[in-house]
Formats: sequence, C-alpha cells, structure tokens
Amino acid sequence: MRRAIELAQKGAGRTSPNPMVGAVVVKGGKAVGEGYHAKAGRPHAEIGALKKAGRRARGASLYLNLEPCCHFGRTPPCTDAILAAGVAKVFVGMRDPNPLVAGRGIRILQKAGVRVQTGILREECERLNEVFVKYIRSRTPFVVLKAAISLDGKIATAAGESRWISGAASRKIVHELRDRVDAVLVGAGTVLKDDPLLTARLGRRKGKNPVRIVLDNRNLVPLNSRVFYNADTQRVIYVSTGQLPEERESELRRMGVEICPAPEKDGKVDLRQLLRNLGEMELTSVLIEGGSEVNASAIEAKVVDKIMLFAAPVVIGGRGAPGAVGGEGIESLRDAHPVKRLTVRRVGKDFLLEGYL
Repeated sequence: MRRAIELAQKGAGRTSPNPMVGAVVVKGGKAVGEGYHAKAGRPHAEIGALKKAGRRARGASLYLNLEPCCHFGRTPPCTDAILAAGVAKVFVGMRDPNPLVAGRGIRILQKAGVRVQTGILREECERLNEVFVKYIRSRTPFVVLKAAISLDGKIATAAGESRWISGAASRKIVHELRDRVDAVLVGAGTVLKDDPLLTARLGRRKGKNPVRIVLDNRNLVPLNSRVFYNADTQRVIYVSTGQLPEERESELRRMGVEICPAPEKDGKVDLRQLLRNLGEMELTSVLIEGGSEVNASAIEAKVVDKIMLFAAPVVIGGRGAPGAVGGEGIESLRDAHPVKRLTVRRVGKDFLLEGYL
C-alpha cells in the first residue's frame, strides 16, 4: 500500500478534478504490475497496472489507495477491468467519497467473488487525497493559506519590504505548491506591492502554472501587472465586486483575462460565494498568497482548510510592520482559531509550520 501511495503521488497536480491513485499487482510475493493515474481523462491506475501484469494478474492481489470506480466517466469502470483480469483479492486504502461510488465498487467486486480488504493505511490515504475529499463532499476547493513570516510574526517591514523573508529552500517548496494546486489567489495589495508572476518555476523540471486569481474590488491593479502576462494562454481570473469601467473590462477581455463578478460582504469580496463559484469551474484547490488583509478575510470567513507558515530566524519588529493576519482580530482568546494536527519541520534555515483550521 505504501508503494501504491508513492505511485499515486506522481500524479500530483495533474489529476484534478480526479483523485491521485496508485496501483500495484502482486503475485507470489512480487510486484508484477504497477500504475498510477497520470492525468484526468487518461487511463486510471488499475488499468495501467493490470496491463503491465498481463496474464499474471489472474489469481493475483491488487493494492489500491482508493476504492476502484464503478461508473462510466471519462473512462470505463475499473471494476470491470479488475474482474476481467481475474484478480483474486483487492486491498483498498480508503473508500471513495464520490456518491457515484461510495462503497459500490467494493460491493461489485465482493458480489463477483473477489476478496476485498479495506482500511489499509487509511489515514495516509485520506491525507494524500484531502483535496479530492473536500471537493467531492462540498463542491468547493480545498484552501491552503501560505505566508512567510519572521519569528515575531511579521510578513514585511514597516516600509513594506518583504523580499526575501524566507530562504531559497522555502521558496522552492512554494513553487512546488503552485505546481500542484489548481489556482493561486492574491489581493490587489499584493499585486501593487510585489508585482508577482505567480507561476511555478521549478528550474529544469517543467512545472504546471496554476490559474491566477486576482481580487480587486476597487479596480486598482494596473493592467500591465505581471500577473496578467500570457493571460491568453495561461488562465487568469479577475474578481471584482464593483462596476467595471467599460474600457477596463474590454481591455481585460482583449488580454484573455476571465472576469468573475462576485458579491460584496462588509466591503470586501464574499469569499465563501467566490469559492462556490470556483468549485463550479472544477477548481479543486486554491493557494492563498495574499497579504495580511486577504489572509484575515479568509480566516474570518472560515474558508481556510490548511495553513503553511514559513518562519525565518529573523526578528523584524515595528508597530507599522504588518503581521501575517490583519483585520479587526478577536477580543477574547476564547475566540482564537485553533490549529489542529500541527507539524514543524526544518526547511533550509527556516521552519515550516503546517496545520489544519
């Protein structure tokens, strides 16, 4: 099962809106076929593994981190292929939360005489596909909030300087994150201050650039900002709550930028409704790389699933230096947002704190 998980991870950032799945066919104590889901629309992991195993699949065991599908989607049901191959036993890491499957794949195999064992490394399998699980259950994207902070919690100096608080190793992880998520979201303030590209730059390895989402309810972002580069070939979504001037709207559309009107809440973009809209676009994961105000809005709206803080061993100080989360804040510690399943690891000279809200 650990090998199936390892194989599944090869499809990270490429299978959306599908899950990551790996498959291993074992016979006589040896792996005779392996496969993974490489991209949405391509053959599923089971098909690749069974094809490599060939006749050796008959009477063999099949290990899958996720229950096999049993419905026609972009590809035929995997349960049919498993039965046709003559597999004797199937080990499943977790059940598929998709209502079209949800245990039916397992029952079909059992009814046909295949022995099925479930729950193998279940927690690891669920963590692997946490994006898919959230999306399939709520039809809204899994949201990760990322920030680089000093030890005293600042994301910039009082003068606005923020490059670079975190080290090269941390920035490499951020580019790998962009390669894996469907979209990256920033506010107008970040664009005005940093003029970011928001692309996945992985050196020699070719990355997948995420959809870039810009929140700009006051239409402040200059149209020559780098976030709009190549909008005709790499998707950019412009979110505004106000009335767009006709000339600005025409120019954005000419550049290839998609315009997504969003309702306003307390003078800002209603993030909960925006995420529902993004879910309808089949965007399953969003990385927030905003400033302190966007971070505060996301946390106050309770849309953040996971938080990633890259803490650098420096102290910035300053009353006017922004912290990672702005907004009005809370008055009582009883109202503080608890971070669960917190982990800490060293990344170069920095520390990466990861947890769930």
